[in-house]
Amino acid sequence: MSNILEGMVVHRAECRPVVTDNYMKLKKVQMKESLKPQRLSQQLERAITTVYKPVANHDFNVEYEKKKKSEGKMVRAERQVVLDMLFSAFEKHQYYNIKDLVDITKQPVTYLKEIMRDIGTYNSKGAHKSTWELKAEYRHYRSAEEEEEEEEEEMQTA
Repeated sequence: MSNILEGMVVHRAECRPVVTDNYMKLKKVQMKESLKPQRLSQQLERAITTVYKPVANHDFNVEYEKKKKSEGKMVRAERQVVLDMLFSAFEKHQYYNIKDLVDITKQPVTYLKEIMRDIGTYNSKGAHKSTWELKAEYRHYRSAEEEEEEEEEEMQTA
């Protein structure tokens, strides 16, 4: 028994079911189902051995701790040394995110950002979002022609 209604609502209507024995049986079944507990507790006869036991310290945590101890705490190097490392990195690529610069220079993030604010600009929009690049006055990228000429010279001398 399925009724299908189609059309536009013009007036509000309240529908109430016809109270019959069939309807009352349906409601009784619904009530019994809703009163059943969602979860049941069971008493186990023996311990379950297939479950993984908790580990105090996982392998990847141990490796991370060893790596951190071997590298030691990041110590600020002299500003000029860090600048040299940054300029040599920016000769290879034009854009770097801060994580890569930390890996290259092995300097604390705050110190590195302080230096980058002086010599670079942060890209917060566009294709190179969340990356740093050198300010125009610090850029001295070689053109493709100069690189080709240098490669030719190297080939001739070899």
